[in-house]
Amino acid sequence: MLKGRLTTGRGLGRLALGRRVLACLIGGLAVASVTAAPALAEAPGGNAAVIGGYELGRHGVIVNYPAHGAAALPAVPASAYVIADAGTGQVLAAKDPHGRFDPASTLKVLTAITLMPVLNPDATVVASHQAAVVEPSKVGLIAGRRYTVADLFQALLLISANDAAISLAQATGSVGAGIAMMNAEAQHLRADDTVAEQPNGLDAPGQHVSAYDEALFARQALKLPMFMRDDELRIARFPLRPHHTVTLYNQDTMLNDYPGDLGGKIGWTMAAGATYVGFARRRGVTLIVTVLHCPPLTEMTYAARLLNWGFAMDGKVSPVGTLVGPQPAHRARGQRSRRPPRGPQDQMAARPLPPGRTVPVAAGAAAVLLAALVGGSAVAVSRRRQRGENQPDP
Repeated sequence: MLKGRLTTGRGLGRLALGRRVLACLIGGLAVASVTAAPALAEAPGGNAAVIGGYELGRHGVIVNYPAHGAAALPAVPASAYVIADAGTGQVLAAKDPHGRFDPASTLKVLTAITLMPVLNPDATVVASHQAAVVEPSKVGLIAGRRYTVADLFQALLLISANDAAISLAQATGSVGAGIAMMNAEAQHLRADDTVAEQPNGLDAPGQHVSAYDEALFARQALKLPMFMRDDELRIARFPLRPHHTVTLYNQDTMLNDYPGDLGGKIGWTMAAGATYVGFARRRGVTLIVTVLHCPPLTEMTYAARLLNWGFAMDGKVSPVGTLVGPQPAHRARGQRSRRPPRGPQDQMAARPLPPGRTVPVAAGAAAVLLAALVGGSAVAVSRRRQRGENQPDP
């Protein structure tokens, strides 16, 4: 038995990949180059334009103050940030929005928005040794035991469980298949500054995001009821083994401290510093805030200040850019994907199906389709460790 595979569980039934995911895998496997330049796209007339607007190509603080009545943008000692209106897509202010940085656990937002539409929440995943030994910040999965997809997503979003991220990626057929789907989703959303090498955001060579891209991920997350339901939970119970559960406390303390907060995701590694993605709603306006490479334990403080400024200035300042919509799936067709070599713990061989046979679950469909597209090659999982985020209850 291949550990980490998706197994049929109560209420699983027959699940196939939807058109959006199929198109994403087929047409969106091209991954952004690893340069520090802003993401570029072809504008009408053939001129290169920065994705989201020309002003977003700048590296410093970007804001358009009106002549009168504007509150000063708070000083935020982060390397990059974005404050945007989720409804209109207007970027109200930013700092180095297309600069590329390590994401830490904020990358789990991409993991969730990629896999939630694909995996049946009632399905069960057999925890692999690879998932059980990942460090740090883990819920404590036990190799060989089964856990529901729904419980794993709660552990992923509430306590940033790195072992849950590995198991969820493996539920697609292999960790490599899950990472390839994440990169395809990033391309579908036009998040061209993003390269995922880990499903949990642990530091890995070549992995990076931008504050702008994370705002695109956040905007997509707002459209997923399962994501928002889990992300707003203050507390949950995780069935670790029979007759034993652990308590999960949401790491996003802004849920309790910031009026109108809808949830978010924090992250921390030595390379990434403190990172944050969050959303809040007041008087019918929903704002997105992303902060990258911030001093330790300050990310939510500065996120709150940016949100306060955004709610006060939304509609009063001219936007500096926009959050773009997803690209048509056919746009990137024919482009080649960037695929690291296959790793020894990622040996999920996808065999071709006999003629006329269908795949009963989304995981199988993803694995077979990916094998056909990339010749059976999977993305290797970097096993470099980082310093930990908050640990779950013992």
